[in-house]
Amino acid sequence: MFDRLKCDIAAVMERDPAATSPIAAYLMYPGLKAVRWHRRTHKLYLGGHLFLARAISQWVRHRTGIEIHPGATIGEGLFIDHGMGVVIGETTIIGKDVTIYQGVTLGGTGKERGKRHPTIEDCVVIGVGSTVLGDITIGRGSKVGGGAVVVNNVPPNCTVVGVPGRVVVREGARVDVVDLHHEDLPDPVVEMLRCIQHRIDRIDARLTRDESATPGLAKPSGPATAEAGSGTDAGPDRIEPGSACDLSPVPVLVPTTPVKEDQ
Repeated sequence: MFDRLKCDIAAVMERDPAATSPIAAYLMYPGLKAVRWHRRTHKLYLGGHLFLARAISQWVRHRTGIEIHPGATIGEGLFIDHGMGVVIGETTIIGKDVTIYQGVTLGGTGKERGKRHPTIEDCVVIGVGSTVLGDITIGRGSKVGGGAVVVNNVPPNCTVVGVPGRVVVREGARVDVVDLHHEDLPDPVVEMLRCIQHRIDRIDARLTRDESATPGLAKPSGPATAEAGSGTDAGPDRIEPGSACDLSPVPVLVPTTPVKEDQ
């Protein structure tokens, strides 16, 4: 029992720079209190004392703002930072050295019985306000970005961002230590826009090369410098009136002679 307590306190001291001493971590951290009480309620739950276990867990919820179902399985070194609004479901399985920030939900989907909550493997970091739903697995060393909603399995050493969660594979390096930099996450939308811009640049460069190699075609040299209607030649980029690139309005011709009506 004391060895596990030392492990839980060591997790707080290692991952929270604001922790000043082991005594302060033991007395002032609601996440540690919730985990310690869960050790007791889980034993009651396994022993068949379901009502008593749920009653104590609800009391702990009112005291700490953290709701952990007595049926959840939690490994050593779980660190719940701040903890307000954290919900951990009945069939959740959490491995070793996992870090959970405030507002995280590890919930189930539907009303089916049996395993319906996620499995969190070792050294996973789950960011602020994230939601992990269903009987899925978050692989070892992965990170879930703040506000993400994860509904599919996540391979090891990956990051998940967005709604719904999108996996961004890391370099493939095995993560053996806890990486708390969950704010340093790639944005898949920005990455896609960069890919599109890169393709446009390649197409533009190819068109420029083809126009330079074909006799009689104008070489693009930037936007035209002559104002429309000035009558001066602006070089090869000058847009000729009436050409396909001329976007000026076309005048409407109105007949000036009256049309005779048939008698």
